[in-house]
Amino acid sequence: MTSSFRASAEALSERIKVSFEFFPPKNGDMETQLWESISRLAPFEPDFVSVTYGAGGSTKQPTMNTITRISNETALAPAAHLTCVGSDKATVDAVAREFQAVGVNHFVALRGDPPEGVGAAYQPHPDGYANGAELVAGLRAISDFEISVSAYPERHPESTDFATDIDMLKRKVDAGATRAITQFFFDNDVYERYVERVRRAGIYIPIVPGILPIHNFGQVARFSKLCGTSVPDWLARRFDGLEKDVETRSLVAAAIAAEQVNDLVERGIDDFHFYTMNRAQLVYAICHMLGLRGDGATAPRIQLDAQRTL
Repeated sequence: MTSSFRASAEALSERIKVSFEFFPPKNGDMETQLWESISRLAPFEPDFVSVTYGAGGSTKQPTMNTITRISNETALAPAAHLTCVGSDKATVDAVAREFQAVGVNHFVALRGDPPEGVGAAYQPHPDGYANGAELVAGLRAISDFEISVSAYPERHPESTDFATDIDMLKRKVDAGATRAITQFFFDNDVYERYVERVRRAGIYIPIVPGILPIHNFGQVARFSKLCGTSVPDWLARRFDGLEKDVETRSLVAAAIAAEQVNDLVERGIDDFHFYTMNRAQLVYAICHMLGLRGDGATAPRIQLDAQRTL
């Protein structure tokens, strides 16, 4: 490796920022997997780690437990997802204050999917926040939080067109959002065109690409169809015939995600949010290929204890 190439790689790694999303565990085995993943990825010193929150507060306590443990036992900055679907304003505000009390100063504010699932008709609570923009305004009224919101490179399934979709994002920004994290996508041209649309609309907050490493192509393809994310034919061909070959499938998935991220870097992107699915292996490999090094110098190992109360 030449000295100029090494210097370039080091400069890139110093410029790259990453963040990771986790979801609260449902049982002891899942809790062990979660904390093994957090422990594995923590040395990359992510900008923040977010923990999802079920519709109507269905995972409130597991989310709170996970957030509290991250805050108490690691040097990581926790961000709590918060949804408003199925809850009145007073309940949502009270939950936000509970998270604030355990050290949360960053929220990922989402309207949330209907209890019936993606694709079902959304009905706001009669005394609740009607949408993500109202939720952002409610959080901003409580404190000067950092607030991330969702963005949709292929537009939200409920939006009739891009103008409507981007108008909602602008309403979130006007209400106080400081960052947008995109729905996952597999075509970087789609992301780039979306960012151009957003900028033309006068929106200048960071639009951080959400990256989903593919652990199970069939599941991802089905979920993509529900949420309006296109799956290119070339992507399906990469996984063709690997349904029972877990090892090769993992190698292919890592290569695909690394290609996507490296292409985005070449396009000038240096901030990435990874949907980890509570699995560290693929995300670790991608971060390593970006030049990040998880040497554990500044991030302490987490003591794993599967017997903790969920």
